[in-house]
Amino acid sequence: MKSNNTGFTLIELMIVVAIIGILAAVAYPSYTSSVQAAKRATAQADLMELASFMERNFTENNTYAGATIAASGITNDDYTLTAPIPGLGATTYTLTAVPNNPGSQANDMCGTMTLTQTGATTAATNNCWR
Repeated sequence: MKSNNTGFTLIELMIVVAIIGILAAVAYPSYTSSVQAAKRATAQADLMELASFMERNFTENNTYAGATIAASGITNDDYTLTAPIPGLGATTYTLTAVPNNPGSQANDMCGTMTLTQTGATTAATNNCWR
């Protein structure tokens, strides 16, 4: 009596597993890079929003002193955003976004990003500010 086996052989199954492994090995780094870029863009937008808050404070009070990050209401789980200490730098400011460690941005190629009152940015290497 002849039997009709219609299943997969072990070789076929191993080939499928190998193909899935190769695809995952190629796709995962690209995915994590895209996620980091999106979170970096969010941090940059938050820095721009904070800069806008600083400029509004300067327009109203003729000084950057007194404008703090707490007053602006900006929070970001992936970066720690800092503003100048009130009372210092009345005519200048440097805002920073430091990747949280151990957050998803801890290994980001851009590292700490800064923005000044002149619009100057750091982390210009690797096209971090776009």
